[in-house]
Amino acid sequence: MLASDYPFLDILWTMFIFFLFIIWIWILITVFVDIFRRKDTSGFSKALWIIFLILIPYVGVLIYLIANHDGMADRNLAAQQAQRAATDDYIRSVSGGAAGEIEKAKGLLDSGAITQAEFDSIKAKALASA
Repeated sequence: MLASDYPFLDILWTMFIFFLFIIWIWILITVFVDIFRRKDTSGFSKALWIIFLILIPYVGVLIYLIANHDGMADRNLAAQQAQRAATDDYIRSVSGGAAGEIEKAKGLLDSGAITQAEFDSIKAKALASA
């Protein structure tokens, strides 16, 4: 098969179909993740949704999106907030907080790397952020 046997519009159509397929897979995975993330439904109802999505995929995904669109957004937001809170807690535990910053600045002051005015500025910033 030569390149001239496959016209440009056929290439564009093939690419369009391919990208629609990728989008379809992405939506399907998103729905599966949401089903397994739900804590307000039983395992039996999750299994029914999965079976429904496998047997009638296009209609099943559309019905799930219509029926649970608000819940999906709320669960996504809650997961993001929990992840952010965990990250913030980890950063706070590692950084040592305001006391750790002041202690580092005091060490720099004692070694002569910074002046008293710079130390006071760092201390004020650390106390203001705490």
